[in-house]
Amino acid sequence: MAPPKILLCGDVLGHLKQLFKRVASVNKSAGPFDALFCVGQFFPDSADQLDEFNDYIEGRAQIPLPTYFIGDYGVAATKVLLAATKDSGNQGFKLDGLKICNNLYWLKGSGKFKLHGLSVAYLSGLQCSDSQQFGTYSQDDVDVLRAVAEEPGIIDLFLTNKWPSGITNRAAASDVPPGASEPFGSDSTVAELVAEIKPRYHIAGTKGVYYAREPYSNVDAVHVTRFLGLAPVGNKDKQKFIHAISPTPASTMSTVEISTKSPTTTLSPYTYGEKTDHATEAGKRSSDSISDSQYWRYDVNQKRQKHGAGDGNRLCFKFVSSGSCPRGENCNFQHDVDAREQSLRGVCFDFMNKGKCERGPDCKFKHSLQAEGESNSHQRRGSGNANSNRSTECWFCLSSPKVESHLIISIGEHYYCALAKGPLVEDHVLLIPIGHSPNTLSLPSECEIELGKFQDALKQYYKKQGKDVVFFEWASKRTTHANLQAVPVPSAKSAAVQNIFNLAAEKLSFKFETMKSGNNSDGRKMLRTQFDRNFSFFYVQLPDGTILSHSIEENERFLPQFGREVIAGLLNKADRADWRNCTDSKEEEAKMAGDFKSGFEEFDPNK
Repeated sequence: MAPPKILLCGDVLGHLKQLFKRVASVNKSAGPFDALFCVGQFFPDSADQLDEFNDYIEGRAQIPLPTYFIGDYGVAATKVLLAATKDSGNQGFKLDGLKICNNLYWLKGSGKFKLHGLSVAYLSGLQCSDSQQFGTYSQDDVDVLRAVAEEPGIIDLFLTNKWPSGITNRAAASDVPPGASEPFGSDSTVAELVAEIKPRYHIAGTKGVYYAREPYSNVDAVHVTRFLGLAPVGNKDKQKFIHAISPTPASTMSTVEISTKSPTTTLSPYTYGEKTDHATEAGKRSSDSISDSQYWRYDVNQKRQKHGAGDGNRLCFKFVSSGSCPRGENCNFQHDVDAREQSLRGVCFDFMNKGKCERGPDCKFKHSLQAEGESNSHQRRGSGNANSNRSTECWFCLSSPKVESHLIISIGEHYYCALAKGPLVEDHVLLIPIGHSPNTLSLPSECEIELGKFQDALKQYYKKQGKDVVFFEWASKRTTHANLQAVPVPSAKSAAVQNIFNLAAEKLSFKFETMKSGNNSDGRKMLRTQFDRNFSFFYVQLPDGTILSHSIEENERFLPQFGREVIAGLLNKADRADWRNCTDSKEEEAKMAGDFKSGFEEFDPNK
């Protein structure tokens, strides 16, 4: 399949007729194009342009292709956008845009969505100290993008209105394009976000000039970023306001393809200014394993104090939505376990965080706190009934209505085996405690015995296929129900597993503890002596009996899908590093589980 063709445009300023005339010309010579993204101010500068603008909004003139904008400010913006928010078709979470009219979509706030295979992230509006309904972004919008940055996978396009401050005043002189003044149009928050998100393309407007920066390398990533600053439509200097690209989605590219760099690639412009900006902090960090130029990326407290947005009474969106936050103690927002529980029961995040939700009755989530049950609605957390109710919300508890039973392979007394949802490879399975336990290392000895039988059976099953198996577990402090992952690898690649895990650990500035055991039981006993439930813990059991383990400090950066991502790299399956990109239909999953069950039957310890 050919890669999508995308058009990018700078500030429209209401000049839709001139824009779409140019689009028609480009479409005729180099199209057809799949979509148009507009950055910078989209609405008119003056009321004189409203007649032309409204011709398109009200359907008298046609918009020739799907068009998305983030510059939600200018004359008539409030009227048009307010009407869009009240449209019944735009209710709920519409990360792929609120429909304004045929082929025109407003990307509101911030978010991430897929378009023709491309992963697109955006930050709508401008930075402003005053809270406004439209045209500005909030700290919540920024936090959503910080959560996106911690998710696996690569963002193909990142759209912002303002340029990042690093391009103009934190980098070398070559980063300042002719005609661009230093302070105007730059945003330090955008600079922080783009350095965290590491998109392949960053597109911005509002500066009044066209500028295509040389690609730059990213810290802690193999791919490069290309920055494009686009001029306004119809600008008097006739600078380029529309640009065409045809990028292959990162999710379909091989490791070699995604890591290719041109001879003109430079260092990241966001590392130059760091030692100057945080010189005082650098002295305190001299003994840290992460260099000063990289450390700032994770120092969230410092960034929020810098912008005066710190608020210890607000909830952490990442923790409430996923149960973990990679910023740990450095996060300036609350990691409230009760809020996480309420989120699992369907309570709206905005309601919990602000006491109100702007979507009102149209919100699909609940606007009242949900009790654990009538009989224990006032009980303290940690009671037996609380655990029982918690299990009804858990994806892994067999008693939960949410468990996907068609994935189950075999059920024992203490563990069951199930096909992984969104498997990395064929026959990727999970070993899951039947009891609601946050890890497999603190369970009683009888559970360990059964787990060992399951592991031995899987080794035999994979060996018959000419494969070995790698077991790994991410025992996070905030995990509610454990799972031990079992991923088969070709026997010819088994010897390389330890090396690639060590290289990945080095990249994240830590070193594994290494143990060697003669059998699975002894290895697990050694792991249990190392495990401290007050800390998150990752370990991997290699085919030759070697065990690699690492205890994670509270404020240490660690990727929740670290194990999967490393093995994906080993097997050249970067496009499957994120399970959410690999989901199949229920029918396909049931067939895969049935096929596995048939082959595993002769080894199944429960037969």
